Amino acid sequence: MSEVEKDMDLSKYSIRTDLALEAHQLELERTGEPSISGVEMSTEEKNGIRMTRVQVLNKQGAQQIGKLPGKYLTMEVPGLRRKDTELQNLVATEFAKAFQQFLQEIGIQEHHKALIVGLGNWNVTPDALGPIVVENILVTRHLFELLPEHVEEGYRPVSALSPGVLGITGIETSEIVFGVVEKTKPDFVIAIDALASRALERVNTTIQIADTGINPGSGVGNKRKPLTKETLGIPVVAIGVPTVVDAVSIASDTIDYVLSHMGRQMNESKNPSPASRLTPAGFNLPGTTKPFTQEDEPSVEGKKVIMGLVGVLPEEEKRQLIREVLQPLGHNLIVTPKEVDEFIEDMGNIIANGLNAALHQAIDKNNVSAYTH
Repeated sequence: MSEVEKDMDLSKYSIRTDLALEAHQLELERTGEPSISGVEMSTEEKNGIRMTRVQVLNKQGAQQIGKLPGKYLTMEVPGLRRKDTELQNLVATEFAKAFQQFLQEIGIQEHHKALIVGLGNWNVTPDALGPIVVENILVTRHLFELLPEHVEEGYRPVSALSPGVLGITGIETSEIVFGVVEKTKPDFVIAIDALASRALERVNTTIQIADTGINPGSGVGNKRKPLTKETLGIPVVAIGVPTVVDAVSIASDTIDYVLSHMGRQMNESKNPSPASRLTPAGFNLPGTTKPFTQEDEPSVEGKKVIMGLVGVLPEEEKRQLIREVLQPLGHNLIVTPKEVDEFIEDMGNIIANGLNAALHQAIDKNNVSAYTH
C-alpha cells in the first residue's frame, strides 16, 4: 500500500461508488464549490457518448475525493440500454481510440507486452465482466514464443488470465497475478472488473479507465490486496463497468425521481401543452418519457409539501438517513437490473473488441468482429 493510500481518510465517503466522476460530483455537492483543489476535470460529448476526464494531481486532491492520484477516463453511453448494435460498434471504436491514447499518455508503447486479467466470479452474472472479456481477447504471446516467424506486423504479445475469486480458488487474486507477472514478465497489466455506482442510470452504461490499478471485489465492498504498480512493479491500467448499485442509492434516486415527477406535473398543470391535453393523467407511451432535469425540481417549499423534511435534506444527509434505516435491518442490498445477462455480454464484447483494436494495429473496426464470438 502506498503512503498516499495509508494517509487517506475515506470514512466520509460512505456512499458506495468506484467511479472517480461520481466521487468528484459528490465532493462538489458537499462543499458547494465550483471546483476542487488538486483535481482537474473536463467533459466532451459526441454521438451520444460523453467522455469525462478526471485527473487527481496530488495528495490534496486524493484526500478531497477519495481517489488515488492519477488519470481517470469515463465513457457514459445511456443509449446502450436500447441494445442498438450500431451504437455498440461505435462505442467499441471510440473506446479503442480512447484506450490507445490513454496508453500513449502513460508511456506504454506499441511493442510492450500486455497481460489482461479478467477479475470476477464467472458463476455470478454481474461479476462476470472480466472473464467474458478474456474469452474474447486475441491472445498472441504463445505465437511470439513458438512461431515468431509466422507473426505478421501489427500485433503485440498479449496474454490473458481469469484468476477467479478467493472463494473458488482459495488463493488471493493478487497472489495469482503476481506469480504470473513474475514468470511471464509482461510490460504492463490491464485489469478488468465489475464496479459499483451511486446512480442507477450509470449501471451497465458506463466504462471507466484508470491508471491507478484496481482493488479486486471493491464493487461489492470486499477489500482485497490491490493490483497496482506498487504491488506488481509494472503499470496497471484498470477498466471497469458499474454493474451493481446499493439499495441506499436506489431509495435516494427514487425520492429524487418522485420529486421531479411531481414538479413536472405541477408545471404542466400551470402551462399545459397541446399534447398533454390529449393524454390521460399518468399515462405515457413507451419511450416518450423525457429524462428529468433541474427545471423539473419543485421549489424548496414544494419539496417539503411533497416529501416533508426528507424532501429538503441535502443529498449526503438524505443518503445517510436512508442508510441508518436500512443497515440495521440488513436491507442495504447490492442489486443489479434483471436484464444484466444481456447487458454483461454486450459490455464484455464492446470492451473486448475495443481492446483487440487498441492493442493490435492490424485490427480495426472493419475486421475486429472476426476476433470475438
